[in-house]
Amino acid sequence: MTDNIGKYRELGLYDAAELLYKSERVLIIFHINPDGDATGSAFALRHALEWLGKRAHCVCAASVPERLQFICVDAQSSVSADGIPEGFEPDLTVSVDTASPSQMGALYDKYEGKIGLMIDHHEKGTPYADNYIVPGASSCGEVLYGVICRLAEMCGKSENEIPPRVCELIYTATSSDTGCFKYNNVKPETHTLAAKLIERGIDAADINHKLFGIKTLKQMQVEHAGFERMNFYSGGKIAIITFPYDLKAQYGAEDEHLETLIDVARCIKGVEVAAVIKQPTEEQRFRVSMRSSCDFDVSEICAHYGGGGHARAAGCTLLSDSILAAEMTIVVAVEQRMQNEQNK
Repeated sequence: MTDNIGKYRELGLYDAAELLYKSERVLIIFHINPDGDATGSAFALRHALEWLGKRAHCVCAASVPERLQFICVDAQSSVSADGIPEGFEPDLTVSVDTASPSQMGALYDKYEGKIGLMIDHHEKGTPYADNYIVPGASSCGEVLYGVICRLAEMCGKSENEIPPRVCELIYTATSSDTGCFKYNNVKPETHTLAAKLIERGIDAADINHKLFGIKTLKQMQVEHAGFERMNFYSGGKIAIITFPYDLKAQYGAEDEHLETLIDVARCIKGVEVAAVIKQPTEEQRFRVSMRSSCDFDVSEICAHYGGGGHARAAGCTLLSDSILAAEMTIVVAVEQRMQNEQNK
């Protein structure tokens, strides 16, 4: 991890589980632009805590995309902080899958200094609370499953008693962040976990179909527009798609419709580093998603701009005069790092 090392305690599995064990009302925060890992982890923890007789509620500064509504539909109608039940006063606030304060969006201003536990798996980020982080894990879901097992044991329950709904959501989180188990963050223990969850009777095929087998017409239109705007650099090794706000408005697209643009850029033969630069609003504030198909560490670049993530998948936010200027910032950073690697 980067900044704030030493300011907060690095916790072990037992410590993280004990904090949850001692709490009766838990508020769970997950990152803006929520993906399957963040949403699945948050609601897996909520269901697990409720199974153990506690109260829990999940919040996010952005709404859950339509394609991921199957994760939370049976628990909450909204993840807005305005939807926290009246009288719900948490004695512990936990964040999941959220590597840096900026990833909380507006919620960080509201909860800064009040977060008691940070559960994560990213290699790069900025700790903002006492934390249990397992950088080598495939997903936050994988990390959280260990915490839930330990917590269940503390409450006199066994791993085999963990409710099927929790198992479904842990699998959802894990499959989402591994690209249906095809990324290089998959380790033997990732498959072992998946096998355990499938043994519990979850419908893995249905979950993966919902995560990867369905796209809306709007998504397909956005992908086509993104493909037409793609620029290549360094002899085709770098591919960048920019999606300005006026184009987003033209298509009537929401943020969730732009999620798969990064797959358009990185699937092209010869591309080693792919990036998508999106302008969510009319503000000169640009959201960057980066992926690497080689040993190039995109998390180093994103961490420099206050973001974080993994060596091959990371993100950050840039303040810039224009989306073109933001694009050039990323191009220069990637090309300089590529040159530095060649000179070693």
